[in-house]
Amino acid sequence: MTARVHRRALLCALAALTATALPAAPARAAPPPALRFGACPDSVPDPPAPERVECARLSVPLDWAHPGGPHIEIAVSRVRASGSPAERRGSLLVNPGGPGGSGLPYAVTKRAKLPQSVRRAYDVIGFDPRGVGKSAPADCGPMGGLFDSPGADPVPTGPVAERTYLASLRDLADDCAAAARDRLPHLSTEQTARDMDAIRAALGERRTNFLGVSYGSYLGAAYIARFPHHTGRMVLDSVVGPRDWYDFDVLQSRALLRQRDTFFTWTATHGDRFGLGHSAAAVRRAYLRVRERLAEQPVQAFGPAEFDRAVYRALGRTERWAGLADGLRTYLRDGSTDGLRPETDFDGPASRNYEAANRLVKCADGPGPTPREIVTDIRRTRRIDPQPVLTGMEASSCAYWHHRPAHRTRLGSPEAPPVLLVASAHDPVTPAEGARQLRRLLPGSRLITLDNDYSHGVFASRGNACVDDNVAAYLVEGTVPPTDRRCAGPGLPEAP
Repeated sequence: MTARVHRRALLCALAALTATALPAAPARAAPPPALRFGACPDSVPDPPAPERVECARLSVPLDWAHPGGPHIEIAVSRVRASGSPAERRGSLLVNPGGPGGSGLPYAVTKRAKLPQSVRRAYDVIGFDPRGVGKSAPADCGPMGGLFDSPGADPVPTGPVAERTYLASLRDLADDCAAAARDRLPHLSTEQTARDMDAIRAALGERRTNFLGVSYGSYLGAAYIARFPHHTGRMVLDSVVGPRDWYDFDVLQSRALLRQRDTFFTWTATHGDRFGLGHSAAAVRRAYLRVRERLAEQPVQAFGPAEFDRAVYRALGRTERWAGLADGLRTYLRDGSTDGLRPETDFDGPASRNYEAANRLVKCADGPGPTPREIVTDIRRTRRIDPQPVLTGMEASSCAYWHHRPAHRTRLGSPEAPPVLLVASAHDPVTPAEGARQLRRLLPGSRLITLDNDYSHGVFASRGNACVDDNVAAYLVEGTVPPTDRRCAGPGLPEAP
């Protein structure tokens, strides 16, 4: 046998060995078909004429690691760019936050607030993330009594109340597991980031341009980690930061205490207007009287849990502070809670879906706390202030979750192009330190901070020309500021 035959036999043997020894390459999902846009559901408002909104559905794998398995549909909306073809820069995906926020109508509502140059340059693309709204909506049933009216006091005091609090978290986790079943591990931010890239491909875009607010910033950072070379111009506004969800919730609960103290001082400054006292201490006493009375005797199913939810919502935006102060005064004067009740129905289908998706996503994104950590952190927070607001502590339920993620969600990438981060200096919902921390994971990126501002959501939201002009220049022209920018903010509002 010649040397050539020997070599040929050896190569054939190696090829056969390799074929049997190496595992088969994982199946890849087929390229998504182009989106077919048509009429939208009633939940999507119409934009001003002559513009119009159109909607489509995109089939994606429930588990992107097994693209041949079950599929779900993602609902997508679009309002086309209003400028000339020469002005067009592509598609701009938008996300309003959460987790659990519906993005389908956001293409209309957020677009209306964007600078004109951005509206002329981009098709604005909204979508309901998986588990939300019209995209395979999640349901957790009674969620451990979360929707009871009035709800149990959400701030446990003493060992018996702490055990009851932990039991409610366990019940919530059990309810989600019973309702979500096989979908439980797949309603994660990483899977949604894969859905975003499928939307990009279905739109025929080479890169994903994105505006994400609050949780949307976390989703955008997860997309960057997975698809740095598909990342286009990204604006991450009111940044969550690179933390586990539970650690973030604890950070937020402490920031809310600082914000509430600021609210007490502001209300006292306008003491004649609100009638709650002329010192922060006096306003605080009035606030505590309201909560204590509601805990003793709820009014029309409005008790301490409902009160804390109203306070949580109001503290995030300074334009809601006057309404909160008026509501406190009205209750103390005539016992009515009408001024404290939010406009949205907490027990309605949309709210139920939001609360379920919020927990499902947070608990799918990384490891949760232990019950001991939860109790320890509540006690530490109560040492800072005996009556904290714990409404945003959604990730506490992850202590009893039925599926424990193997790893944390990866955020950011040094391979991505520069992105723009935006923060309000005193945002209590997503404290500004999160933006500074995420910036370190995004080399070449820039941070725009709105100083002397106390609200959540900045770009095309606070009406600040410095912020809006810088972000618009980045989105339309790709202009990255040479350094981080600080813009002068509005300060606290005048009382109406």
